[in-house]
Amino acid sequence: MLSNDRYFDPYPDQKAIAVRLYELVRNAPIVSPHGHVDAFIFSQENYHFLNPAELLFQSDHYILRMLYAHGIGYDTILSKEHPRRAWQVFAENFHLFLGTPSGLWIAYELELVFGITDKISRGNAARIYDQIEACLSSKKFTPRNLFKQFNIEVLATTDSATDALTHHKAIRQSGWDGKIIPTFRADDLLQINVAGWCEKIKKLSQITGVEINRFSDFILAVEHRRTAFKALGATAIDVSVPTPRTTRLSSLDVNRIFGSALKGRATSQDTKLFISHMLYELARMSCEDGLVMQIHSGIYRNHNPEVCQVYGQDMGFDIPIAVEFTKNLHVLLRDFGNNPNFHLILFTLDESTYSRELAPLAGAYPSIKLGPPWWFLDSWNGIKRYFDTVMETAGIYKTVGFNDDTRSFLSIPARHDVWRRASANWLAGLLIRGLIDESDADLMIYDLAVGLAKAAYHI
Repeated sequence: MLSNDRYFDPYPDQKAIAVRLYELVRNAPIVSPHGHVDAFIFSQENYHFLNPAELLFQSDHYILRMLYAHGIGYDTILSKEHPRRAWQVFAENFHLFLGTPSGLWIAYELELVFGITDKISRGNAARIYDQIEACLSSKKFTPRNLFKQFNIEVLATTDSATDALTHHKAIRQSGWDGKIIPTFRADDLLQINVAGWCEKIKKLSQITGVEINRFSDFILAVEHRRTAFKALGATAIDVSVPTPRTTRLSSLDVNRIFGSALKGRATSQDTKLFISHMLYELARMSCEDGLVMQIHSGIYRNHNPEVCQVYGQDMGFDIPIAVEFTKNLHVLLRDFGNNPNFHLILFTLDESTYSRELAPLAGAYPSIKLGPPWWFLDSWNGIKRYFDTVMETAGIYKTVGFNDDTRSFLSIPARHDVWRRASANWLAGLLIRGLIDESDADLMIYDLAVGLAKAAYHI
């Protein structure tokens, strides 16, 4: 199924260089500093994945949204009671993924993890299901053993600020030497006009022992949780906001807004102001505790309200939107952008900002680095466009290499493989045009594959 020289441009001289560069990092360790794999699967030595459907696509939003977009209901493809039936539907519609990143990732997983080289179809769906199911019952295919087989050096999860980090503690206590670290995410604490916010504040109060009656109490509790995350190996925080607007509210204004929220009276405008102020506060905290700050922007969450209401948050289809960084981030960068202890990684789904705003900002502030192509842009074409628009102004050493940002554990090596091949292909183009020499290319391919991520996330 998989061509050995997939993704490389067809020109013989360039392809030969790309293949050589790729081989230098083909088996290099995987550094996964940002993602959404559940730490629970590593907390037990003999945990086994439930079934092929649950493992390969029921947690993969790329696949679910494509099937739903073709009229295939979630009740069928998300069925826990009938995983074989869900798998059969997936197999019968696998042609929808031909040529897409999802299709290529699945092909990689089938061939290089399970040894399956047949293309999934209606006719062989049951046989392939049985073959994968037999593998999953083997100790070789437990998450911990796959972690070693994939040569993962470190994997960061993304965890709510109020998460007790029970699974991370269990991993530590078990004595297993796989490095799984948490990432602090406070998003649900910032949405002050969403139902259930007051309950989250109560949970934050309980887990920190801080009685939260005013904004200063809230800030103290957030700082306590960041310290707890750091104690379990966290090196970064993550914030996902539609737009990266930052501001510094007066003490009077922020206390008024927070007080209204505690009474359940926060408005949508209050929420926007509160989030903008909290981005500023989180940056201030990062200057003090050294946690790398990641901001993911340019996304309209849960665009399909009907699906969201039935199946919950993060299932209602998130759609890219246009964003602006230069003006929105000015207050934050004015006060913290030159601080040597502040490290900010910016992600966007608005490609138009790459060359217009993000690369110039990274070229102006020592604190800023650029995250890799994210989500809808995490593809062969998205990576090529990223290199073309970012590298000219920022250069690779103002980027953070690659992170897979996935919920699907088995897709991690597949995604890193695409990045490494795309990086080798891009560097081969520079080399053959005389823009760099061989020693430059050899250094840059390793940094793009491993070195930049380790440096940017302090791993």
